[in-house]
Amino acid sequence: MRAACAAIVLSVMSVAIVCGAQAQVIIPPSTAPIVPPPPPIPPPRIEVPAVPKMNSPPPFQLQNTTPGRVQADTPPAGRTTKRARPSYGDRVSRCLDEGAALGLGPNERSEYSRACANR
Repeated sequence: MRAACAAIVLSVMSVAIVCGAQAQVIIPPSTAPIVPPPPPIPPPRIEVPAVPKMNSPPPFQLQNTTPGRVQADTPPAGRTTKRARPSYGDRVSRCLDEGAALGLGPNERSEYSRACANR
């Protein structure tokens, strides 16, 4: 008898707990009209560029209108001024950078930079 009373009390309490949890949810009434979604965005236009033909000549702007003239007796004019040699510090900096790019260690890099800068 006690077991039956305990079962009834437990079932009544579980119903009260479940109903209490459901009573906490309040759904407000909706007064807003239903608005349809906007129309989808049209896909972008894809234009295929014109492919030039292999046998067609280039446009007139790209053609050479005056042919070059080379005379056999005169050699091309060379550079007459010689560039000044960079300073020793600039050469050492460049050689240290080259040594680092080659993956040399610190001792190998210093040896390489001395030999490179004195060339």
